[in-house]
Amino acid sequence: MTLPTQELMEASLENKAVPAQKANSSKKKEVLPDGVLMPLGHVLHQCRKSFYFAFMITAIVDIMGIVPMLYMMSVYDRVITSRSWVTLVSLTLLVLAMYLFWSALEWIRNRLMVRLSLRIDWDLGPDIFDAAFRRFVTRKNVNVHQLLNDLNVIRQFLTGPGILTLMDAPFGIVFIIVAALFHPYLAIFAIIATVLMGIATYFTQKVTSPILKVANDANAEASRVASNSLKQAETTLALGMLGAVRHRWYHQHRFFLQNQVNASEASGLMGGFSGFLTKAMPSLQMALGAYLAIEGFITGGMIIASTMMISKSIGPLQKLLTGWKEIISFRQSYDRINALLMSDTRVESGMKLPPVIGHLVVSQLTSVPPGSKNPVLSNIRFEVKPGQALAIVGPSASGKTCLSRLIVGIWKPTQGSVRLDGVEIADWNHDDFGPQIGYVPQDIDFFEGTIAENIARLSEIDSDKVLAATQLIGMHEVILGFPKGYETELGETGFVLSGGQRQRLAIARALYGMPKYIVMDEPNANLDDPGEQALVDAIVQLKQAGCAVVMTTHRPKLISVVDNLLVLQSGQQVAFGPADELLNAARNPSEPTAPQGAPI
Repeated sequence: MTLPTQELMEASLENKAVPAQKANSSKKKEVLPDGVLMPLGHVLHQCRKSFYFAFMITAIVDIMGIVPMLYMMSVYDRVITSRSWVTLVSLTLLVLAMYLFWSALEWIRNRLMVRLSLRIDWDLGPDIFDAAFRRFVTRKNVNVHQLLNDLNVIRQFLTGPGILTLMDAPFGIVFIIVAALFHPYLAIFAIIATVLMGIATYFTQKVTSPILKVANDANAEASRVASNSLKQAETTLALGMLGAVRHRWYHQHRFFLQNQVNASEASGLMGGFSGFLTKAMPSLQMALGAYLAIEGFITGGMIIASTMMISKSIGPLQKLLTGWKEIISFRQSYDRINALLMSDTRVESGMKLPPVIGHLVVSQLTSVPPGSKNPVLSNIRFEVKPGQALAIVGPSASGKTCLSRLIVGIWKPTQGSVRLDGVEIADWNHDDFGPQIGYVPQDIDFFEGTIAENIARLSEIDSDKVLAATQLIGMHEVILGFPKGYETELGETGFVLSGGQRQRLAIARALYGMPKYIVMDEPNANLDDPGEQALVDAIVQLKQAGCAVVMTTHRPKLISVVDNLLVLQSGQQVAFGPADELLNAARNPSEPTAPQGAPI
């Protein structure tokens, strides 16, 4: 057996990222034998043959645990009494060969479990990342760091002592049977010890599991609060808010500490009982063996062997008590990942749709954004054809940003439809649809990477397309003035850009590859006059190239180059029609009201 190469791992992830999405989505819909749809459980079910093989190896390994006991018993009862060097050497060579075979089996089992853990990571890692990402975008409460760590917890559990302890547990009965062959009293003692350890394990689990779950959730929430606070570090320090931010973090952290202490105290009594059993059992089993030897029921060598057998029979339960927190963490991670994947909704790849043309039709659109109870937009209807530009105007909180997110498919409409080229935009697969459109959000951020990588959307860099995008928005010369030009690093620790530079780079990213459908939310909010003029010129060129452009704005300069205006007020469509007619109507209120446009 050889470990998978890095190329194999990368190929596996690449194959999963796009073509296998439909297959992965369909596999989640398969019903397990117990009738429950559990994505993670289904992957484990697919690996059942490997688990059976690992369990079979565990059975052989556990049975071979008798070898050192028999060796020790033979040395005490035969070699010492006969003083035979030949017997000693023969037994030693035989037991060394058995140890070599034993070690080989354990090595094979460990390698098998490592591969099983990698298989689970390869199968579910991209799904978990995508599902957590989608859940975060829809503003649902999700801790992405915790979910990705949950996958690590599951992988480490499958390669650590926890899973092996669970596999070992059933074979304690083997050692009880062997002890019974020596004397029934030894078997009875082992059964009583096992039952007592089982009781201690059960009550420890009952007492500590709920409290530990609350503690772990509180710790994750505290970490999330701290992580989110770091995103506002500059504002926090400048406005003297560090104390308030620290208080909010420590409130969650203290809740975690309280529950952790409660779990420790709750398990103290049972922990003391199990600790007493752990300390007392070796001495009691030795005493029982000595009594039986004194009475002549067993030999001196059998004392040592029987003591080891009883230890092996109760050993798995002792390990369960020791590693109970690890098992609880695994179970909680298992449940969280299943809950995430079960609640996730993704667009099937299905048949590949034709390239985007840019014909947008919005009909009777009503939207209740994630986290809200009341509609932010109601009965919105308009149309944008290829080669046209639409400006969405209105006061603050009129629903412009919400509409921008709806017409790029980030959010789904509550009622009505948003169709691009005749297809409901929510039905487009973003992996296919995203590279064909341009989008400039209101809040702009860049990824860790170079300027060229960010403009190319972290895909393979096409230098011609990067240059075309930056020249279109007038950023080429500005970028050349940066420390490393297009290789200048951006991100949290990268080069600091001005507000206007950030906005123009975001526009260049949206224009990469000259997409036929472009949505920009306040693209000129931070632009100076040259930057705004460059944007106006870019919009004119985009229209000439047959692109559909939709943007929100508060400033009149962009309105001069658009074909239509959509006026929003308090989430309602006040007017929609040719920009010149609406502007003339606004300047001359006595004239007839501007047309709303034919219902769509």
